[in-house]
Amino acid sequence: MGLFTRLMPTNRAAALRDAVAGVAFASMDIPQLLGYARIAGMPPVAGLYTGLLPIVAFALFGASPNLVVAADSATATIFASKLSMMAVPSSAQYIALAGMTALLTALMLLIARIFRLGFLADFLSRTVLVGFLTGVGVQVGVAMLGDMLGIPVASRLTLRQIAQVATHLSSTHWPTLAISALVVATILLFKRYQPKWPLALAAVVMGVGSSVIWNFAGRGVALIGPLHAGLPRLHLFAIHWPQVLDLMQVAASCFVVVIAQSAATSRAFAERHGDRVDEDADLLGLAVANAAAAISGAFVVNGSPTQTAMADQAGARSQLAQLTLAAIVVVVLLFLGHWLQYLPRCVLAAIVFTIAVGLVAVGQLNEIRRESPGEFALALATAVSVVIAGVENGILVAMGLSLLRHVRHSYRPHTMVLAPNDDGRWEPRPSQAGLETAPGLIIYRFGADLFYANEHQFVDEVRRLIDTAPDPVHRFIIDASAITDLDYSAGRSVNALCQDLAGRGIEIIFARANRYLRADMDRHGVTAVIGKANIYATLHEALAGTRGRDPGARGDPREARRRVDDLS
Repeated sequence: MGLFTRLMPTNRAAALRDAVAGVAFASMDIPQLLGYARIAGMPPVAGLYTGLLPIVAFALFGASPNLVVAADSATATIFASKLSMMAVPSSAQYIALAGMTALLTALMLLIARIFRLGFLADFLSRTVLVGFLTGVGVQVGVAMLGDMLGIPVASRLTLRQIAQVATHLSSTHWPTLAISALVVATILLFKRYQPKWPLALAAVVMGVGSSVIWNFAGRGVALIGPLHAGLPRLHLFAIHWPQVLDLMQVAASCFVVVIAQSAATSRAFAERHGDRVDEDADLLGLAVANAAAAISGAFVVNGSPTQTAMADQAGARSQLAQLTLAAIVVVVLLFLGHWLQYLPRCVLAAIVFTIAVGLVAVGQLNEIRRESPGEFALALATAVSVVIAGVENGILVAMGLSLLRHVRHSYRPHTMVLAPNDDGRWEPRPSQAGLETAPGLIIYRFGADLFYANEHQFVDEVRRLIDTAPDPVHRFIIDASAITDLDYSAGRSVNALCQDLAGRGIEIIFARANRYLRADMDRHGVTAVIGKANIYATLHEALAGTRGRDPGARGDPREARRRVDDLS
């Protein structure tokens, strides 16, 4: 996919759509960028800087058409907790440390691109992505409650934020709550009936105008406050080497969150629109975006789920919308910074709250619950992890849960036995004691690779099927179509099993063995134990090979083929 193919829409109508979406997105995102700067301990204007050069850098070098790369609460929280112990927030030294953290994060992302670590996104299933976005929605929504109620909330942890809001409800500033409720109700109502209307832009304009006309500040409604606007000055900050070493750990934490959260977000929205994502190309875009942040007085940028959802709801389908945002940021920095200081914080919080509501995928969760209760539990666990442990830890938990689910499937795979149905045809049935394919014959399928964790299940089930068969077993055919790998531990167990069964006069035959399995069987000595003549490429050949040696396989091979309903 070429640069301009990624960057530009395919036709003029799509370009106009994305440009208009970029304007609507800017109306929602610019105030939010100011809020992220406050979380990061940076001057408000630094938040706007994250929506300028980093946005352009990712649009040029990234691959995802939907991902918005700018300031994000997760990374802002991570580095602020460390940097606040090294310098006074918003001071020149603090800004320098933030710039170096972004540069170190960029270097780590570049190394990840060189070694093609984008595959880490493969460990995030669709179920996990739904749970991830739901958790982010709850987390962001709770974080906005303080500003919407006019209650000071100091903690960055969701559960503590809930506790602080609950214990200070009596201190609610009613004018602030009224404004918040009006904005939320209006946006959600029009989102349902007129979703294309730029309600967030209208809320910002009316909020600023009302604040000036009715003197909101004098009535106790908190405002964003003055901005020291102007275009960023490009330079690198001088940092002493010991400080660089101190920043390596926080940069590594930011790196983990950036690579995981960006991949999760780009995957989630690519799924919504049927797009394909090149995670390795996105890593390059993220590296360049963080380098751009480092030289422009900004801080670590990330693929933001909240802002990506905002752009998506605004109708953006390409990076042209993000470039439109960057152009509007320039206009704001040059001409409109004075007016933004009058924007009530509760209006900003209410806008972000409506976006958080949209992230809670109730419909998809219900669909998952109906189709797969186990995966529904996984989605809920992911959402709860994000809410309780934070986005950065929640992502790692989500990856771990996905891997555990995969390992569980491999550890306890589906196993089946070909057994006759009422019509006399052989069909696959879940393996259980007492099943046989024909007198003296069992055809058994093991539904996963054989490795150290499931070798005991394989051996125990083979023995149980043989010991409980209605007739003495002479041939045991293993349908190995799902087995592509045999490790050392499993090889030893299979050898011991085959030797023991051979001593009991039972012949073990492998059918549908692929070349990778055959190579492992040769290497681990299984072939030498059972004999090369007892390894077949197809199940029909295995049955034909036993013809005349077993009552269940006697007769014309075409009759065996008629009776076999191959396992898929």
